[in-house]
Formats: sequence, C-alpha cells, structure tokens
Amino acid sequence: MAGGWAKDGAVSEQIEASINDELARIRAKAGPKGESLTDCADCDEVIPEARRAAVPGVKLCIDCANNRDLRPDVRGGVNRRGSKDSQLK
Repeated sequence: MAGGWAKDGAVSEQIEASINDELARIRAKAGPKGESLTDCADCDEVIPEARRAAVPGVKLCIDCANNRDLRPDVRGGVNRRGSKDSQLK
C-alpha cells in the first residue's frame, strides 16, 4: 500500500500503538492492588473493615469511589493517522 512519506508498515505500527495504549488504560483501571488503606486517600475518613476485606487494596471510601466513578473519563485525543484526508473528515 502506498503511504506517501510513511515508511513501510507505518499503518500497522499506528494500529498496534493505539491498541497498546487502550490496553494500558484498561489495565490501569482494573482495580486496586496491594495493601488496603485504613483511611481514605481523598477525605481521610475511616474505610470500614468489611470494605477492606471485600476489595483488597482499596484506597478510597465508598463516597469518594462513587464520586470518582461519576467523573467523566477524559482522554487525550491523539490522531495517529498520517493522511490529511483522515484529519479533514
């Protein structure tokens, strides 16, 4: 496939990079790991023992976790496509 100024395999590399970025984002949101905190990282309220036992590695109380979940997921828009046609659409 003719790519203009792009090197051979550039499209495949762009697709692979996009997939890897999305996988890294999903893995980062997978959940808490490690030892649970006794106090919330945001508001310093005590995290109940039942929550710490149910969710290993929890760092936030229920209220702060709900507030964080309700925030819109803002991601940077990276246009990895190299052609001007894709940027005009």
